[in-house]
Amino acid sequence: MITRRHFIKINSVATAGLGLGVVPATSWLGKTSPVFESHRPKLADRKFTSKAVEATIQKVKANIKDPEIAWLFENCYPNTLDTTVNYSEKDGKPDTFVITGDIFAMWMRDSSAQVWPYLPLIKNDLALKKVIQGVLSRQAKCVLIDPYANAFNEGPTGSEWDSDVTDMKPELHERKWEIDSLCYPVRLAYNYWKISGDSSFFDETWQKAGKTILDTFKVQQRKNGKGPYHFQRKTETASDTAPNRGYGNPVKPVGLICSIFRPSDDATIYPFLVPANYFAVTSLKQMAEMFSVIGKDAKTAAECTALAAEVDAALKKYAVVNHPKYGKILAFEVDGYGNQLLMDDSNVPSLLALPYLDSLPVTDPLYQNTRRFVLSLDNPYFFKGKVAEGIGGPHVGIDFIWPMAITMRALTSTDKLEITRCLHMLKNTHAGTGFMHEGFHKDNANNFTRKWFAWANTLFGELIVKLHAHHPDLLQKIF
Repeated sequence: MITRRHFIKINSVATAGLGLGVVPATSWLGKTSPVFESHRPKLADRKFTSKAVEATIQKVKANIKDPEIAWLFENCYPNTLDTTVNYSEKDGKPDTFVITGDIFAMWMRDSSAQVWPYLPLIKNDLALKKVIQGVLSRQAKCVLIDPYANAFNEGPTGSEWDSDVTDMKPELHERKWEIDSLCYPVRLAYNYWKISGDSSFFDETWQKAGKTILDTFKVQQRKNGKGPYHFQRKTETASDTAPNRGYGNPVKPVGLICSIFRPSDDATIYPFLVPANYFAVTSLKQMAEMFSVIGKDAKTAAECTALAAEVDAALKKYAVVNHPKYGKILAFEVDGYGNQLLMDDSNVPSLLALPYLDSLPVTDPLYQNTRRFVLSLDNPYFFKGKVAEGIGGPHVGIDFIWPMAITMRALTSTDKLEITRCLHMLKNTHAGTGFMHEGFHKDNANNFTRKWFAWANTLFGELIVKLHAHHPDLLQKIF
């Protein structure tokens, strides 16, 4: 079974997109007339087809002036449903296993994010609604199998990572403890409920999973020792394993929650990962509302509210840095002892993405200062080159920009000129494949990683749908 990091090693080549039968587009080559043929699978080969999604594609495409942006949207927006969703029913209930794309495993983070852009359509598409219900059901069961795992197999098949020094189970693909792996299922469930009005997912299994999430967060505050989780891997890559016998670098218990790995699946340097803790605060508030309103469980709701308040207070005290150039900004990681890491990573949750996750208002001065920092060369993982500028991260390496970060920049921007620049960069860096990639070199978009990365594709689709709804004038441009 292929891993993300191994896939990068074998797939970072200029010809990666040519196997897709691409008809070259001019924006990245320069001169010839473009022919934009759909790169979606044939109808019979698609994993799932949604009437509401197809109608949205036609509606939005009709209002996009730039033919290449329209083509990218048609390819990317349905990519999760076209290629990664495996829907079935077990014991009469929906069950949905969602792979990431090129890796046949279900990440808790990716699976939530991949189907997220379809939530607004579930009222008008019962079949699509069942797919989302299946994701919620599958994720709740995954939490109960192991709340510390980040990725799961479809069944108890084992994994190439079975030799990792941690409590591996046959159901697990990988067991890297990342706070956001427990936040994303809450985000999906909460917003599914708010949009559909359907609370049937909040059954005994989901409530047990929710309480497990709460308990895991409390344990990883590390007020009573390091807790049960540890992780070590025999590897040549330092960020693929955790120091100090697998428990991570030391922290001072100050109310924040430890995350031994980042959403990039790289090890944290200081385990109090700030954007993930902000995400946890949001998730705990959402769980409190669900336990109170749906579950009529005042005790658990109060515990969620109290923990959210504690983490929020600790963030205000320990995560804020007085930067000499940008003023008060948020650190990326801290340890409670006073050490702070100043950077941002392309993966979400990130500092850039906090408004997208409903964790900070986009107008918050602290966020705006932080945003100016992370979108500058003062962020060690912000790269500016011949073809684009944007945030990358250590997972792929120096000088590689992630389209996801460019998309997130546009999603969190209130500046139409900035959004226009982001669309221009996304249009000019897909290397003729018609899809978003994991990362590309700042000077050569043909040098990219992962030609099948569904989350990045549907996130781009989400951006275009948002612009169609709120800034339709921007889609009347040629980028």
